[in-house]
Amino acid sequence: MEGHVVQLALFMCITVAASASSQTCEPNMLNDNPWVYVREMLTGCWTSFVTEDKAEVHILNLKFGTGDSGMFYLNMASAEPMNLILTSPDKAYGVNNLNDSANIYKNTNSTITLYPNSGSTKNIYRQDFPTQDEELVEWARQKFGGVTSFTTIRNMRSISKQAKGTKPGSHICTLTKEDPLEKHFMKIETTALASSVKSCSPQQQNRDGEAEIHIINIPENAIISNVIVHMETKNNKSRVFLRGPQGTTWTFVNPQFTQFLSNNDILLPVFKHRIKPSITLKSDSAADVQRVALYNFTATTFTSYTELRPEESTILLVLGKKGNPAVTETVPEPIPVTTNAPHSMPLSIHLYTSPDYRSPLDPHTKVQSDKRIYAEISGHTLGAMVLTIEVNKCVLRPKDSCPVLIELPYIQEACSSNSCPSSTRLSFSLDQLQELTSTKWDLECSVKFCYNKKCGDGGSVKKDLEVTRPCPSPPTQPCFHFGLLDVLGIAFGGFLIGVLLIGALWFIKIKTGYPTRLDMSSTAANLPGCPCSGAKRQPVSTKPSPSEDSSANASIGSTQSTPTSSMA
Repeated sequence: MEGHVVQLALFMCITVAASASSQTCEPNMLNDNPWVYVREMLTGCWTSFVTEDKAEVHILNLKFGTGDSGMFYLNMASAEPMNLILTSPDKAYGVNNLNDSANIYKNTNSTITLYPNSGSTKNIYRQDFPTQDEELVEWARQKFGGVTSFTTIRNMRSISKQAKGTKPGSHICTLTKEDPLEKHFMKIETTALASSVKSCSPQQQNRDGEAEIHIINIPENAIISNVIVHMETKNNKSRVFLRGPQGTTWTFVNPQFTQFLSNNDILLPVFKHRIKPSITLKSDSAADVQRVALYNFTATTFTSYTELRPEESTILLVLGKKGNPAVTETVPEPIPVTTNAPHSMPLSIHLYTSPDYRSPLDPHTKVQSDKRIYAEISGHTLGAMVLTIEVNKCVLRPKDSCPVLIELPYIQEACSSNSCPSSTRLSFSLDQLQELTSTKWDLECSVKFCYNKKCGDGGSVKKDLEVTRPCPSPPTQPCFHFGLLDVLGIAFGGFLIGVLLIGALWFIKIKTGYPTRLDMSSTAANLPGCPCSGAKRQPVSTKPSPSEDSSANASIGSTQSTPTSSMA
């Protein structure tokens, strides 16, 4: 029984060892790395300078390695008016094809020999100029007024100018490290360098949907370099493990959604931030580096392992699956620039109809211009960094040809870091669109990323909006509300009106001569229900009394005598 236990334990140990070995791989020299390619960053500049007669000034510094033939073809048959300065520390032989508007300048003691493909060599001049980069730029500035471009090319096979060679911006040539393939105005073909890159991938690969893990290792005895990393992978869970000799710097120009670990400093130029080493790893053995990477990422396998030996102090490393259009069609900005660089992390914006952010707005639903909209802008975590997003401004652009740009006022909504990791919330109204004819708009908000009170440009995020006017509500009768003072005022007004009416009736009564005294008895007699109406009425005599009769006769007599006396 004890023997069986020992055999079982031994079998388990062998299984674990085999499993551990299957998690690593041995790198080999490959001519075509499926995940990583490296380009040298060489000295150069690119400006907007042209001379007074509209001619460009270009400097080519040609370098050829040991064993290279040093032969190249210079095609300037369709070039714009230009002055081309050639310099090289090595022996080189070139066949040139020039037009009449292109002039070539060589050093008096130049090691470059040119052979015309057609025509004469009258456009080729020898000048005594310095060969050091900075001094040569200064000489060209004094002779021509400035420099349009300075390009260093290693092992050039051919070069042809295809378009106008200026770049918008400064006209001053400041030499720095660059990728010469960025200069689209000329087509450059070079001899591939002897491969200094080893790579491999384990047999057990990541399943679909799992995080890609890429391991980059620079041996201890390699040149200490600044490695500019450009991420082209489309996996939104990429992880990168970086290991190099002490003094190596890894500069991420577009971190995207990458999580990274390194035993060296990592620079994020977008945020002007330096991340200190997060691990310590002295060994440069491929197996050791791979195991440490898997342990720190808590993973069982990785996607690719790359081992490289830089030959320059600055190199460009592009990490992405070959065949990805983004790798072949776009050339990264290799040098750390200002915070106005394009945003380096993907952003998303979601719209809601309620302030609790629980009712998402259907993308196909038309938004009424009188409704308030709630928005949440979010980005992905950058490694282990906790980022905050701040909104600079939001604008609306119509999708039709109307050139209108409307700045959209918004209110920042409260949101804790636990509820909104790497996101921000705001709300806005579209009232100002009610009077405009356009119904389809682009909502664009520019943001900035902040880390440790340091902020950098985060780019912008867009969202389509289709706006509709609210349905007009039927008119309603106004409702009047009266207070106590209103009621008292109405009552007092009614009282005054009553007094005035009574006064008017009294005035009419006086002016028209109606009796001032009413026969109350006769009136009461005709009123039904009056207590006086039941009394017996006194008979009225139809004959006048004697006194009345005599007074009446006297009146008649006096009336009749008046005319007689008048006649007499």
